[in-house]
Amino acid sequence: MAAADSLLTRATAILERLVAFDTTSSLSNLALIDWVEAYLADHGLSARRIASDDGKKANLLATIGPAVEGGVVLSGHTDVVPVQGQPWTSDPFVLTRRGERLFGRGTCDMKGFLALSLAAVPDILAGHVKRPAHLAFSYDEEIGCFGAPRMIEVIARELPAPALAIVGEPTMMEAVQGHKSIDAWRVTVTGHEAHSAQTHLGVSANMEAIPILAWLADKARELQAHPPAGSPFHPPHATLTIGRVSGGTAGNILARECRILFDLRCPPGMDPQATVAGLHDLAAGIDASLKARFPACGVAVEHLSHVPSFRPEAGGAAEAFARRLTGDNGPARVVSYASEAGQFQNGGFSTILCGPGSIDQAHQPDEYVDVVQMERGAAFMTRLVEALRAD
Repeated sequence: MAAADSLLTRATAILERLVAFDTTSSLSNLALIDWVEAYLADHGLSARRIASDDGKKANLLATIGPAVEGGVVLSGHTDVVPVQGQPWTSDPFVLTRRGERLFGRGTCDMKGFLALSLAAVPDILAGHVKRPAHLAFSYDEEIGCFGAPRMIEVIARELPAPALAIVGEPTMMEAVQGHKSIDAWRVTVTGHEAHSAQTHLGVSANMEAIPILAWLADKARELQAHPPAGSPFHPPHATLTIGRVSGGTAGNILARECRILFDLRCPPGMDPQATVAGLHDLAAGIDASLKARFPACGVAVEHLSHVPSFRPEAGGAAEAFARRLTGDNGPARVVSYASEAGQFQNGGFSTILCGPGSIDQAHQPDEYVDVVQMERGAAFMTRLVEALRAD
């Protein structure tokens, strides 16, 4: 298919440019946004920025085609995870082809999809489409999906109503109809420093954190033992994991502070807050006991982020559309990782996950996307143009 081959060539060149921007979530993504704006301007298109509160990052929203209802949102995040400490064998910010793989940070998660979407722009413009494509590029997905909600609000409030949203996370170009939620918490235990030989003069935050850690471990085992009936996920149950524990300054000093970071991933229909209600009760009891000895001591539980689950839609328009474009006749699929799909769904849009690459390569050293995945993505975009023209 000549059109798909041409689109793939453009997408590969664009991917090279996108990978070169270090958009690690701790950094700004504005240089990449500048480049995308200039690319769109070269095609006679304007784009809208929806900035973060501090102005250091931005979502980008652009419409290609007529300003009518029934368009398709092509959504992806611009940020990537860090490379520090990972044993890369090539520069992570230089697109490197070895065999049939394209290496670089973000190649599959998820600048490959962004590149394909941008590469489709000239074809959409030349295709005299009856319905538009809306590019919706977000920031801070990797650290809590913080950027997309304000962009989704703008789409729902100001654009002619789109028919569906395609979130291009790496799914091997297969339709994925659901995922778990993810919530992140931080528990901070504040103690009172003293010599470790004089425990009566202080409080070890590390020691006081032990019942909290035990509660979290017990809850994780409880969740594993009681998966929701008929859960299609792997693993089928909600998962609770303690990602980081830090505290203390020396072995002979009672620790002044202990911090615990944990996350909880729940299948649709399960309430994350209710699941950890017992933790709040435990923390409150320890907090009161510590303050009775030293008023400055205590326990604080902070809910850092919530990313909603993505619920399978019976007869969903987005899934039917994606399957038509990919030729996917496989079984219904769900994944355990989270994405912005649930946010689009909660915003009122029929939504599907479908993008090039495998989640197995995401966040890894030597992250890559297979060339064949980009080929399938190019064919998908070519069929998308045909669908927007015909419908």
